Amino acid sequence: MIKLHHCVGARSFRPLWMLEELDVPYALTMHPFPPRVHDEAFLEINPLGTVPAFIDGEARMTESAAICEYLAWRYPEAGLGVAPVEPDYAAYLNLLHFGEATLTFPQTLVLRYTHFEPTERRQPQVAEDYTRWFLSRLRTLEPLLSQRAYLCGRFTAADISVGYALLLAESLGLDERFKPAVADYWQRLKSREGYRRALEAEHAAALAQGVSPTPAPATR
Repeated sequence: MIKLHHCVGARSFRPLWMLEELDVPYALTMHPFPPRVHDEAFLEINPLGTVPAFIDGEARMTESAAICEYLAWRYPEAGLGVAPVEPDYAAYLNLLHFGEATLTFPQTLVLRYTHFEPTERRQPQVAEDYTRWFLSRLRTLEPLLSQRAYLCGRFTAADISVGYALLLAESLGLDERFKPAVADYWQRLKSREGYRRALEAEHAAALAQGVSPTPAPATR
């Protein structure tokens, strides 16, 4: 059975959401954040001490967008990947990694300089600079989403990758600055059964395993 190690609200929500969209069986292990601090035994599973940690037979993975890509091809009948012969293949790959490398990265710096650092080391200007960076890159999706319900025409793993970045933005209060097409897109993503089931699975597993169901500011 697939095994996923997860912290509430962390990047590992991407593969959790993907698994719920696929409706395949998996085992979910919850960790308090950050696991490398609170659970030393976890380092035997992932020496980085980060989530996700994903296990599927001999496969071991730690990158959230890559896990989504892997699952799309592991279960092709679900249609959550875009094949090389399809016109949107290049865009799909680009957007799949855009969600993490371009949209999530600047938000981690916002988190660091508004929550992670001790009060005396916080940098409001740095946080605002990276907030603007995130929003400027997010706006590049506006023309596309003005014409399409989903990034590649149909719902794919790319939407999950970008969707997590929007979830993180919402937790930071940045969703109030979304442009209309992106705001509408985010509401569509949140209305999906797979997204709601992932939130419910996260919450239930956290309570059952004695982990706080509330995301820590540094979870991401």
